Amino acid sequence: MSPPVRTDGGAVRILTLDRPATLNAVDEDLHAALLAALRAVAADEEVRAVVLTGSGRAFSAGGDLDLIRAMGDDVGLRRDVLGQGRDIFHLLTTLSVPVVAAINGPAVGAGCTLALLCDIVVMAEDTHLADPHVALGLVPGDGGAVLWPLVAGLAAARAYLLTGDRLPAQEAHRLGLVHRIVPRPDVLAVAIALAERIAALPAFAVRETKRCLDAYVAAAARVVFERALAGEDRSFDTDEHRAAVEALGRRKDST
Repeated sequence: MSPPVRTDGGAVRILTLDRPATLNAVDEDLHAALLAALRAVAADEEVRAVVLTGSGRAFSAGGDLDLIRAMGDDVGLRRDVLGQGRDIFHLLTTLSVPVVAAINGPAVGAGCTLALLCDIVVMAEDTHLADPHVALGLVPGDGGAVLWPLVAGLAAARAYLLTGDRLPAQEAHRLGLVHRIVPRPDVLAVAIALAERIAALPAFAVRETKRCLDAYVAAAARVVFERALAGEDRSFDTDEHRAAVEALGRRKDST
């Protein structure tokens, strides 16, 4: 069985979420593998830039339904997964090299947050972002509540986080969440070219400029992140969440 996160490249390291049959839904294995891959990047002085993408038709469909159900029943598992989410958030917002997201298909829920955690986003013109945490009875504790107001503005954050509505690529670009929208076949090549261009620039200047920019995220995270994470933890125990998961399961079973 292939690993759920594939690592390729040298100075420009390509990390690929690789569960295409599930639209790269984030299960326990993928979550742990992504954290391990990011830790490896952070420890590797050869790396000058990272490209994060998904295999197949999606970037990531978000949390795997089986994992979400299990987190509702098993508090220990829930705390482990949420703790890993905290570590992924902090790794991506303190990494010394820039990360370019290649959004080759839908980026939903945790997948959307992963995209927004990247420094620069290149997105297929025929796809969308969405963060439907609230529709599933959950608080967006993975970092979405921190990132959306910073990158899209508070009004847009309220509109999209409170409704879970899809955000087409063109609107994501207009709001500033996405740097470039390109035809789907070109997404990865454009993202790699951008990462290579940055990797060729003076390393000290790139690193220190990124740290300055990341300080804005850190300042917001100090106020919001732990509150949102605790809210997500508690929301797993609500009847509304359980009912939403059951309804989603029925819809998946009927398709």
